[in-house]
Amino acid sequence: MLVLGIDPGTATTGSGLVREDEDGAVVSVAYGVIKTEPKTPMPQRLQAIYQGVTRLIREYKPDEGAIEEMFFGKNISAAIHVAQGRGVALMAMADAQLPIREYKPAQVKQTITGYGNAPKEQMQEMVRTLLELETIPKPDDAADALAIAITALQSSRWERLVDDQG
Repeated sequence: MLVLGIDPGTATTGSGLVREDEDGAVVSVAYGVIKTEPKTPMPQRLQAIYQGVTRLIREYKPDEGAIEEMFFGKNISAAIHVAQGRGVALMAMADAQLPIREYKPAQVKQTITGYGNAPKEQMQEMVRTLLELETIPKPDDAADALAIAITALQSSRWERLVDDQG
C-alpha cells in the first residue's frame, strides 16, 4: 500500500509518500514541498498547490491520501490561508478518487511517538528512525507530511487486523 501524506499550507505544502512492503516494513518513497511565493496572488498560489498535489498523484499513483486537520491558533488570518491550501489539496485527492484520511496533529504525534503532546523535534526524529533515514527530512513540512502518511498506514494496518479477526 502506498500513502500520500499532505501537510497543508499556502506558502509551503509538505508532501510525503510511504509504502508498506510485503514484509511489513515502512519505506519512504519520496518527500518534499510545494512552495508558493508570497507576492503571487492567492488564486495562483492555490492553483500551484492543486497542480503540485495532482502531479504527485499522477506520478506515484498512491492507494490513499492523508492530510492534517486544521489546528486553530490565535492568528485567524494564517488559519484561513492554511484552510485554503488544505481545501485545494483535498480537492486534488478527491478528483483522483483517492480514499482520504484526516488526522489532528495530536493523533499524528500519538501514532509516531506514543505521546500526543510530543515536541515537533521528537516527532521528526521518530520519522527518521521509523523510515531508517540518515537525516531528518527537511524542510519540517516534508517531515510532517511523512508523519501523516505513516499515521494513515498504521491506521490501515490496524483496520486490516480487525477485519481479519472479524
